[in-house]
Amino acid sequence: MSEDHKNLILAAILTVAILFGWQSYVDSQPKPELQPQAQIQGQTQGQTQPTAQGSVPTAGQNATPPVASVTNAPAPGQSAIVPSVPGSALSTTSIGQIKETLLENRPHIKIDAPRLRGSIPLTGAHFDDISFVDYHEELDPTSPEISFLQPRGVQNSYFAQFGWSGGQGVSVPNDTTKWTTDNKTLTPERPVTLTWNNGQGLEFTRTILIDKNYMFAVTQSVKNTGKANVTLYPYGLISRQNTPETNGLYILHEGPIGVFNGQLKEIAYDDLQESKSVSETTTGGWLGITDKYWLTALIPDQKAKVKTNFIHRLSNNKDKYQADFLGSRFDIAPGATANSTSHIFIGAKELSQLQGYEEKMNIPLFDRAIDFGWLYFLTEPIFKALIYLNNHVHNYGLAILLLTVGIKLVFFPLANKSYRAMAKMKKLQPKMLKLREQFGEDKQRLNQEMMALYKKEKANPASGCLPVIVQIPVFFALYKVLFVTIEMRHAPFFGWIHDLSASDPTSILNLFGLFPWVPTTFAPDILNIGVWPLFMGITMFLQQKLNPQPPDPIQAKIFMFLPIMFTFMLASFPAGLVVYWAWNNLLSIAQQWVIMKKVNKT
Repeated sequence: MSEDHKNLILAAILTVAILFGWQSYVDSQPKPELQPQAQIQGQTQGQTQPTAQGSVPTAGQNATPPVASVTNAPAPGQSAIVPSVPGSALSTTSIGQIKETLLENRPHIKIDAPRLRGSIPLTGAHFDDISFVDYHEELDPTSPEISFLQPRGVQNSYFAQFGWSGGQGVSVPNDTTKWTTDNKTLTPERPVTLTWNNGQGLEFTRTILIDKNYMFAVTQSVKNTGKANVTLYPYGLISRQNTPETNGLYILHEGPIGVFNGQLKEIAYDDLQESKSVSETTTGGWLGITDKYWLTALIPDQKAKVKTNFIHRLSNNKDKYQADFLGSRFDIAPGATANSTSHIFIGAKELSQLQGYEEKMNIPLFDRAIDFGWLYFLTEPIFKALIYLNNHVHNYGLAILLLTVGIKLVFFPLANKSYRAMAKMKKLQPKMLKLREQFGEDKQRLNQEMMALYKKEKANPASGCLPVIVQIPVFFALYKVLFVTIEMRHAPFFGWIHDLSASDPTSILNLFGLFPWVPTTFAPDILNIGVWPLFMGITMFLQQKLNPQPPDPIQAKIFMFLPIMFTFMLASFPAGLVVYWAWNNLLSIAQQWVIMKKVNKT
């Protein structure tokens, strides 16, 4: 067997290994998002336990809280009391039913906003029951709304709260505090005001407002009617039980996130598990926990200096994550009132909304909650271009096609020059084959003669790489857009493509739906090639035929495997990305054919 054939066999084996290795890695990663409500309804458990509230943030080094024990409140830095919750003793009920029981059996304030639904319990006054009106678990618009925040006592509890960290000996509101309210329904037109008196000379008031989208404003007031000075620190926290499923693949951050002193900081769940806590002191900024499409973010007073923490701890063998801030010290004299206003964002990561809040409320880098990656300068313009085009054609698939045409026009001069060079190289192939026949045994002499030919004819053998190199950053930027932006979630195209952010649902194994079986039940994902990935592979093959063949026959045979390899690899990619690639190939074929026809006439 010749050395060339050995190299060819080795290249084929490596190609197959890469292909199956890639697919095995993809299959080993957590599957795409399981929505919160689906998690709740899909789990059952013999005995549920109420989850502990997060720890009240610890006062900073410069703070000097009193030293006596606290009445009805956790001391700063200690775990809070775990209250008994209605329904927590149920033993044979599904998690979804437990949540329903919890919500029905507690006095609460109803949240009725255009884009948010839920409730706030009068006991504790936490944000622990929020669902999104505009987003559903499945493509079917009649499927359940995304249920996001979850109360304590439910598997995967996820909630936020505000309060005061009191000096020792000062009774402050806690989980068992029963607030009174002036309004049973919170709407954008009508805020609610909660009140509570500690019976020790302090009157606490909490006013909650909501806008028409996803932002809450929380104003906390304390009036000192006693005879002594009181020291308090405002705080806010987000607590999450269990590590959620993430999409992995190192292309998307999910977990603790914040902006401190103008710098974005992202912390992976496993990194926080290892370090246990991460602290920052900042003036301005925000912090919270992000999912692929959803965000819960605390926004302190942007002019106040605050201490922030990300914390991980184990409780009953369950992971607990917390993001919190502790505000500046308030020394409240007798007869005086202290006020602290913070905000909390609970909603979908829509770029227009995040940038609107960033501009209106001066929240630094709030749009970076969307992980556009290090190609942000390219990814965001591509996304905004898609939004603009979609507003006119009302179909994101068509918007992708039009965007591709626009990109081709922008790079037309570069591509035109490259394709002309490739056409010249193809025209020189008979001469190159002649040189190979003449000097095939003398590799050094063959290379010298080839270089001399290129120089004489003013041809560039690397010309074909240029369009691919230019396309790579655009490809990854578009991949980011399709993968991370909620606007692409459940965005339809035409025909069988009902979600551009998901892979093509058809499969060659059942002849694209001709036969009744579902291939995923008996075949690995690598074999489930849909119509669009197959079409993409064919167009890639046709484009390759228009390119000049590499002078090395081994390289030429390796290149023959590339369309097959990419067909399998891209089969599991978002359909919108495959549509882009196939359409780009078609445009390139047309452009290349016209240019080569002109060159051949000269």
